Amino acid sequence: MIKAGIVGGTGYTGVELLRLLVQHPEVELRAITSRKEAGTLVSAMFPGLRRHLELAFTEPDPNTLGACDVVFFATPNGVAMNEARALLERGARVIDLSADFRLRDVAEWERWYKMKHGAPELVREAVYGLCEVNRERIPGARLVANPGCYPTAVQLGFLPLVESGAVDLEHLIADAKSGVSGAGRKAELHLSYSEAADNFVAYSVQGHRHWPEIRQGLAQAAKREVGLVFVPHLTPIIRGIHATLYARVTRELDFQSLYNERYAREPFVDVMPAGSHPDTRSVRAANVCRIAVHRPPQASGKGDMLVVLSVIDNLVKGAAGQAVQNMNLMFGLPETTALVQPPLVP
Repeated sequence: MIKAGIVGGTGYTGVELLRLLVQHPEVELRAITSRKEAGTLVSAMFPGLRRHLELAFTEPDPNTLGACDVVFFATPNGVAMNEARALLERGARVIDLSADFRLRDVAEWERWYKMKHGAPELVREAVYGLCEVNRERIPGARLVANPGCYPTAVQLGFLPLVESGAVDLEHLIADAKSGVSGAGRKAELHLSYSEAADNFVAYSVQGHRHWPEIRQGLAQAAKREVGLVFVPHLTPIIRGIHATLYARVTRELDFQSLYNERYAREPFVDVMPAGSHPDTRSVRAANVCRIAVHRPPQASGKGDMLVVLSVIDNLVKGAAGQAVQNMNLMFGLPETTALVQPPLVP
């Protein structure tokens, strides 16, 4: 059995990890930490876990966590970079769901996250955990940087095009919408029901922290820098990301076949039939990205703009599910273990 610990078990990604891990046949949960809730039964805070989990929240303790085989950090940015080293030294492997180890350029990370990085030497070691790209490297990793939710939806949607070199890489556009759970489990005015419900708003148009992460991944796939406009929006739903992606065609291909072939062996990417319109409900609570490829007509009649629709559940394929997917790879388990639940409908 894999002995697992979770640092930061009271947020949405933390409880989503718990929901998935209590069903995992090869995992034994050993520790779930929360400084504020230490001593409280996890099932008292999250009654849905009654009869599934008897642990209480505890204070973070490097010795207890270091005795685990794997530790997940479901914490705000800036926590894992200061605590991961002690666990790695004790032999635990780490999967960080925050952004602490995602960007290869530490100076750029510090510009976007407005703090000094606490472990730049670990950034060089960390493996970016987008399984559909780094599957060969993840099994040998001590430290995995779990991708962000927007970067997962946007990269998976763009990757076949970028790898093919058949689109204009200087002018990619990602128009993405997220449910309110993407902002975390916290009390902020703009996330309150009366502010977020019956509303739709763009934010961080001048620059979102996921923009350099997306560009980094696409540049790696393209083997050159790419130009990307990324505009996120907040929508009045709880879960889900819908990314509408635009790219200008520079070389003709059968783009439906391109996507079918690229993701044919991917258990968690579903390329839908031509003309489909995937919605966020079709991925709710499931570790899957659904993609559809469109070639709409333009005024010129040439139809030279490609539109790709990419949807995920931001808490599952965009966070906790992808983390479990990474863990399965790290410990030599079938990648789909504990992740085959169909979406919830309605």
